[in-house]
Amino acid sequence: MTIAVPSIGRRLASMLYESLVVFAVLLIGFLLPQILLSGFGLSMGGRLLWLHVLLLLMVYFLWFWLNGGQTLPMKTWKLRLAGAEGGRPRPLQALLRYLAAWPSILLCGFGLFWALFDKDRQFLHDRIAGTRIVFADMQ
Repeated sequence: MTIAVPSIGRRLASMLYESLVVFAVLLIGFLLPQILLSGFGLSMGGRLLWLHVLLLLMVYFLWFWLNGGQTLPMKTWKLRLAGAEGGRPRPLQALLRYLAAWPSILLCGFGLFWALFDKDRQFLHDRIAGTRIVFADMQ
């Protein structure tokens, strides 16, 4: 069975919108607690700050990917995260996708450019996790 793959442009547009939502999540879930802690004279070191960011975003993405397969930007662009066969992703797949997305994006977007050469037009982190982005109306 062949599953239609949304265009790279559509997926990148969704990621751009996602960056705005992530900014809001970080503002509320990261910056606000840091401001409150500093008001009491408490602060976290650099490694703890990064751990806070990684865990906060992991909870955000995994919650939405495992509960409906879509974040708000994905809903807007009518995209959904699916397992390789088009069904719901398993929890370990979603976690692996999240963890693999960090180097995929941060290493000059190498994992995103990967889609230009991938036989199924998938990002590297999707290839690694055994997931794919599909149109939301596909079941």
